[in-house]
Amino acid sequence: MTADPSGTKPPTGTTEHSPRTRSVGLGRIIVAVYGVFALSSTARAGYQIATKFSEAPVAYLLSAAAAAVYIVATVAMAKRGVTSWYVTLAAIVVELIGVLAVGTASIIDAAAFPHDTVWSGFGRGYGYVPLVLPLVGLVWLFVNRPRTPAAGRGGAPSASR
Repeated sequence: MTADPSGTKPPTGTTEHSPRTRSVGLGRIIVAVYGVFALSSTARAGYQIATKFSEAPVAYLLSAAAAAVYIVATVAMAKRGVTSWYVTLAAIVVELIGVLAVGTASIIDAAAFPHDTVWSGFGRGYGYVPLVLPLVGLVWLFVNRPRTPAAGRGGAPSASR
């Protein structure tokens, strides 16, 4: 259990955050990469929607959806706490499903995607980082998942594991 400056412990049966926070070390790098993707995909989608939306509305709206997912994942991953862990998990799962779905669709029916999205070709335009990033994010989340206080002291495994 992490040291609490107030000297109080969480009530028995409640979950606490892993001693290793998600936003230090490797976690800080992951948050930074998500932040870069949040900024770049937001800028790209904003520019495309503002200047040439009629050319490929589906692709540009998918880029905007990707941007929203990256923003949510970045903010939630940077925060501590059980709720932010679950929000991050949901965002990364949506991201992974989006990358796989859009990547597959853009390869099967390239004509349906006249302009690339962030997730087209599994993130080909971004060095396939959009495909690898959610996998790395999920591994990092599960290594740093919330645990019950008893589990950290050798107690019975918790249901949240």
